[in-house]
Formats: sequence, C-alpha cells, structure tokens
Amino acid sequence: MSVTVRVPAKVNVQLAVGAARPDGFHDLANVFLAVGLYDEVTVTESDELRVTCAGPDAGQVPLDRTNLAARAALALARRRGIDPAVHLHIAKDIPVAGGMAGGSADGAGALLACNALWQAGASRAELLSICAELGSDVPFSLVGGAALGTGRGERLRALEVGGTFHWVFALAEGGLSTPAVYREFDRLNEGVRVPEPVASEDLLAALAKGDAEALAATLSNDLEPAALSLRPSLADTLEAGRAAGALAGLVSGSGPTTAFLVRDAEAAAKVADALLASGTCRAARITESPAPGATVV
Repeated sequence: MSVTVRVPAKVNVQLAVGAARPDGFHDLANVFLAVGLYDEVTVTESDELRVTCAGPDAGQVPLDRTNLAARAALALARRRGIDPAVHLHIAKDIPVAGGMAGGSADGAGALLACNALWQAGASRAELLSICAELGSDVPFSLVGGAALGTGRGERLRALEVGGTFHWVFALAEGGLSTPAVYREFDRLNEGVRVPEPVASEDLLAALAKGDAEALAATLSNDLEPAALSLRPSLADTLEAGRAAGALAGLVSGSGPTTAFLVRDAEAAAKVADALLASGTCRAARITESPAPGATVV
C-alpha cells in the first residue's frame, strides 16, 4: 500500500526580518503565497526507513535522516509509537536550495502521507505542531493558499486572495544556504537598529483585491540585499526580467531563485523567453498562485 501527496512551492511576497534573537532565529512578518510548482511525496510500506528522489537537481537532495521528509516520518512515528519503516520517494520539481521551500514542502508532504498510510489519526492542529518543530516554512507547505507567518514564520494566519497572480521564476545555477543568507543579513545590519517586522497593509489589501499592479508596488524582501551580496549576478537576472516587462521582480526567500510578477499568461511567456535569452539563469518556470497546500492524490 502507498499514499502520494502533492505539495506546492512558495514565494514570499513580503519577507520582513527583525534583528537576531538570543536563540539565533529572527522574528518575521512573512507573507507566503503558494505557487503551482509541486513536489510529490509517495510513502510505501517497507522493511526500513529509506529515502529516494528523482527529478531536476535530485542529486543535491540528502537521502539520509537529515532529509525533512525522513524527519517528518520519524517525528510522527515517535508521537504515535509506530515503527517508521517506510520508503519515502520524492518526485522533485521545486528548485533545490532555491528559496522556494522545496525541502519544507517534502517534510509537510511526508507528514500528511505517513499520517494517512499509518492511519495515525493526527489532527490538523497536531500536524501543524509537528511541522513547526521541523522548520519555519513547513507549516505553510501543509496549509498552502496565502498566509501571514509571524514568530520565526511558523505561526500562520490565513489571508484572503481575490484573484489569480501570474509568475515567472528564474532558476539560478547552484543554491544558496538559508543560514548563510541570514548570517549575511546580520553582518550587513551590524550596528544598525533593525525595526520590528510588520506586514504591509497595502500589500495585504492588494492580495485581497487580486490587484497585480498594486501587489507589484508593495513586494519586498529584507533578505534580498544579503542574497545579492553573496550572489551579485542575481542583480543581472532581476534587471533582465524587469526590462522584459515584469511588473516587479525580487529574490524569492533566501534565493537564489528570482521571482517576477507579471500581468497575465501572455506577459509571462514573454518574460520567460527574455530571461532565457539573457543568459542570466539556467531555466525559467511559468506558474500561477495561489495554489492549494499539501493534498493526497
């Protein structure tokens, strides 16, 4: 018997980052939007816990117990007194180490799939609690849609979205380490009073209206200067997308994927072609948001 769960990538339409806390984390005002790029996690009964992965950049995915999908299975098994003898197979389509929460998506997908396979009976609230233990982005991967994440991003409030938004994602060569980007954020802000992170009311209103131009005017990512400091070539990608007619462009999360909000599907195709022609990225992906969270298929 096996269970397959489809789980989406995300883009942060606002990522406001506070100063480093004593525990090393940062308080955030993190406006998540799930987008229609998906990983699929299939969980099958096995004689031991093992992880396999196929798809773009699969070679960069750890296949040991550090993988978030494995950690999710182990966490649920511990809570329920279950032997975590499962084969976790990840069909990967979300960029690896790209700032789009691919690892977090796999953790949420594995958790939902194991709960179904084992008939463990964990409630939505318990699943979200386990997700929060696994990582800051994992709860949103379970929920999908749009949400404001506070604390370190794990405390979620669902947000209204009044329409469909069109995106182009430019994939960079290689990845960026999220902890390294946060360290660079701290270095760049050394001696600076970092304001408390607050969600933009104008941005939330633009989401609720489904107004792409208003959303474009309010997109922001406090990690972008740090990502650009570590990967200066991303500035060329951002310029290429904007020059091709994108309403706005920004680094997605900790990068190095860059996200371009466009007016419609026709504009998306034009921007994607221009990005590829510019030679500033290795691939360009077109998709829409919002997208549903982790779903058994």
